[in-house]
Order: sequence, then C-alpha cells, then structure tokens
Amino acid sequence: MAARILVVAEDPSLQRMLADTVRGEGHDLLTAVTGPDGLRRWNVDQPDLIILESHLEGFDGYTMVERVRDAEKVGLHVPMIMLGDGTEVADKVRGLRAGADDYLVKPIHAAELLARMRSLLTRFGPVERATVGPVRGQVHAYYGAKGGVGTTTIAVNTAVALHRIAHRKVVLVDAGLQFGDHRVFLDLGPDRRSIVDAVASPTIDSEFLRHLVVHHESGIDVLLAPPTPEQAEQVLAHKQHMIQIIDALRTMYDYVVIDLDKRLDDHSLDAITAADTLFVIMTADLSCIKNVRLVMETMAQIGLPDDKVQLFMNRSNAFTGISVKSVEGVLRRPVRYQVVNDYRVAISALNSGEPFMHHRADSVLGRSLLEFVRAIDSRPAIAHAPVRQPGRMVPALS
Repeated sequence: MAARILVVAEDPSLQRMLADTVRGEGHDLLTAVTGPDGLRRWNVDQPDLIILESHLEGFDGYTMVERVRDAEKVGLHVPMIMLGDGTEVADKVRGLRAGADDYLVKPIHAAELLARMRSLLTRFGPVERATVGPVRGQVHAYYGAKGGVGTTTIAVNTAVALHRIAHRKVVLVDAGLQFGDHRVFLDLGPDRRSIVDAVASPTIDSEFLRHLVVHHESGIDVLLAPPTPEQAEQVLAHKQHMIQIIDALRTMYDYVVIDLDKRLDDHSLDAITAADTLFVIMTADLSCIKNVRLVMETMAQIGLPDDKVQLFMNRSNAFTGISVKSVEGVLRRPVRYQVVNDYRVAISALNSGEPFMHHRADSVLGRSLLEFVRAIDSRPAIAHAPVRQPGRMVPALS
C-alpha cells in the first residue's frame, strides 16, 4: 500500500533527493519547508511517515518532533526520521529523546534512507483512511468593475492583513499578465521570478512553485506577473496554466489572493471559476455601476453561483451623490463589504512601495480594511465545481 510521506526540509538539493526517493517507491509526497508549516501539514494531512531536517526555520526539527508527540492521540504514532548535520552522539540522542524513531547524519544515502523507511512503514504500517485530497486553502479573486477603483490596493493589503493580523499563510498572485503592478506596489525589482517561469516547466506543482514565489518583507509570498507585456503570451489558456497554478498554490497556502486583470479573458475566467469567492470592487459612480451590472450578467451566463460573487464598495464615504443603498437598489444585490476613502494613506503607500497594512495598519483606512479581513477570515469554505469549458472568450468591459 502506498504511504503518505511528509518531507520537511529547507535545503533545495535535499528536498529534490528526498522527493525522488519517496516518489520512486510509489508513495504520495507531502512537503513543507519550515517547522510551523510542517506541523500544520502533519495536523491536516495525517501522513504515515515524516522525514525532517533537524535545522528548520520557525522552530527546529527537535521542537516539531516534540509537538507532534505531545499532540498525538492515544494509540496513534507517526514514525519520524530526523536528518541531522552534526556527527555528535549528543545530537542523535537529542533527536531520539524528542521522539524521533530514527536519526540519519547528512549527507543522506538514498539506499540507507529507503531501508529505514521500509522498516518503519512495515512496523507501523500506512494508516487505513478514507480517500481525501491534500489541504486546500481558500482562493479569493479580486476584480475591478473599471480601472481606478483600487482593486490592486485592496488585494495587496488584504493579503498582507490576512498574514499579519489573522496569522494565515498567504500568497498573492498578480494575474494582470501584461501590465501587472505588484512590483511597484511592493517595491520589488524588475528582475524577479514570475509566472512565466512556472509555465515554462513541463509540470506545474507545489515543489516547483515554492522556488518561484517571491517572499515579501510583510510575510506574504508573491507570484509576480511577467516583467514585460510580450512575455504574457507564454501563459496559455488552452493549456489551463492559470488553473494548474491555482490548484497547486492552494495546497501550499491558507489563502490564495488573486488580483485579476481588467479584461475578462480566458485567464481571468479560469481564475474566477477556480476561486471560492469573487470580490467585485466598485465605487459609487454611474459608469462603475453600469459595469458591475455587466459583470453580474456575465457571471450568470457562465453559471457562476450567486453566493460566490460578493460586491465590495471601495471609498464608501467619498461624496459622489450616490449612496450605497441606492447602488443596492439599482443592482438588486447587497453590497457586502465597504472600505472608507483615505487618499493620502493609499497614494503614499503606492508611491513608497510599502502596503499600508504593513506600515500604517492603525490608520483609518487600515482599520476599515481590517474589518473586512476579519469578516472574510471567519467565513466557511464554499465548494463550487468548475462551470465553464476552456476556450470561451468574453470581451473586455469598458
């Protein structure tokens, strides 16, 4: 019987060696890089065996072993193999006392590791369980009903707040493939890795994406848009590149936050149908309200469930002569979320490349967005099956 094996390692070359060894035996591979992430994957995915480095970020392998042992239910025991750097007997003793079943000194020989794995799996055996998929994070897509409504500002700062305030593991995806703005909003240089590197691989999986996301100082990871418009052509809708990327990312993060392009092309529609929730960002002006109506009609045409589309009013306190209540009456849909207007804070954050939820979370704008983040973080997941076929084009909204 194939076992589910969790590998927790931060060294890329060791990750590849362990992955090849596990997959070569026909086992299912789960991966993590840090101690906290490894503990979360153990808790959610219930592996049959854990292989982990002694040195990890967040907290080390010894601490992870101790926490797993402390939290295990009576009668259950997941075998663990620790991989250590030192040759001192004290290091091995420390690992075994923490609760590891075996300890190997690096560099690791695949043949020896296989023998230890087989021995432990024979002794404890794979757990008989109902078939379940890997952990699946929430996917939130943000679409602006027209340009200039603040979609990227909302998406970027929501991602930061979900990590810093709600303590979630978050990845931000810049799906504005031709003219993505996240390099500017997050003060990231033009020579960073991007989504183009992901689609250049024969297979798009979590292990590959882990090395392509850019870690921002706020704590979130970012999958950037191509650095030049012409490179966007390498992301192919007929190969469903966007869906493959999203499916892989949601096994790695609690939240995948997608900042959509203004065009409702195949890439955007793939992201929307893969998402758990679509937030339509709007302001209280007639042209925007007109576009929201068109968006709602388009979503209905492709079969998107009503509860998946949520209206979000940005700059809700700005005087436009149109109230939120009037907007709801015209659209016959409630505006679920509102964030106030604070132009100075928003434009200062943009020009400095520092999200206001990272440096100005105590501002009026920050407190307003925090209410939104708390609301969406408490919402349960809504399972929706894909509703469209690839290849269907929808014209851009003006």
